[in-house]
Amino acid sequence: MIRFLAISFLACLLFASCSLKTTEGLRQVHFNKTEVENPYFSNPEIDYVYKAKIEVYKKNFGGILIIKKTAPESHRVVFTTEFGSKLFDFQFEGDTFTKHFVVEDLDKKFIINILKADFKLLVNEKAKVFTVYESENQRIYKTQDAERFNFYFFDDESEKLQKIVNTSKTKEKVEVDFTTSEGKIADTIAIKHSNIKLTIDLEKFKHD
Repeated sequence: MIRFLAISFLACLLFASCSLKTTEGLRQVHFNKTEVENPYFSNPEIDYVYKAKIEVYKKNFGGILIIKKTAPESHRVVFTTEFGSKLFDFQFEGDTFTKHFVVEDLDKKFIINILKADFKLLVNEKAKVFTVYESENQRIYKTQDAERFNFYFFDDESEKLQKIVNTSKTKEKVEVDFTTSEGKIADTIAIKHSNIKLTIDLEKFKHD
């Protein structure tokens, strides 16, 4: 009996340690929606221009980030200094990633892989829905990306995308927070990693 209780206790601890904080307190609901959409970089007629701050292991890079949809499944992501010197230039075409240019301080394989994953998460417009959850004021769509999962948080009332959380089966890896007044363009974007010293902060460029 004591052995059974000990095993049950250990199993409960293991289950608790493997559960995602992202889904704590959420209700799983029936759904008809097969795809979830991120609208923030979907208009090919707009140049999405942001003031950008990127911190990578205590190295800081500031400047202007431009994201442009160049084809139905293609986006160009260019980061420059305020004086116009290029820091990186990436292209996403479906599942194909092209590194056109990266400044030497950022041209490390593990950094490139992180930036690739972060910006792919930003520009990916549609994903297949596997599960839907609800909270008091949000609807959350769970999608799968290879061995990871993405949770898209939408405000119930405004239907605006507020957050994307990227996870493994047991841990949160990346959180992307959006603020928006218009609904189709993000005013600010903050990307935070739970286990890597890399953050990206974007603020929509305002023309005087």
